[in-house]
Amino acid sequence: QVQLVESGGGLVQAGGSLRLSCAASGVTSTINGMGWYRQAPGKQREWREWVTTVTSGGSTNYADSVKGRFTISRDNAKNTEYLQMNSLKLEDTGVYYCYVDIRAEGKRYWGQGTQVTVSS
Repeated sequence: QVQLVESGGGLVQAGGSLRLSCAASGVTSTINGMGWYRQAPGKQREWREWVTTVTSGGSTNYADSVKGRFTISRDNAKNTEYLQMNSLKLEDTGVYYCYVDIRAEGKRYWGQGTQVTVSS
């Protein structure tokens, strides 16, 4: 069973930085896409916002709201992805969820979420 464990969330002042990690275990097939979503305070799960994706080949995409401030990366040997968040804004506050796609299984797995709070 694939499990994702996130770490690195916390409280930071506006303009600061945080680095999130997401480590996958129990992986027996190739991980394809990896990425992050976030859920703002008071929003329901269906309003979870896509943040960024990195493909198995290393191509990245970002939501306009984080472009130029966030950087996603992955370490395939460790089945781990990272999200470097710089110049954080109040509106970046939320619970951040990582995911991995395993096409061979036809599944997307999710992390448990990590809280990021940006204060003024």
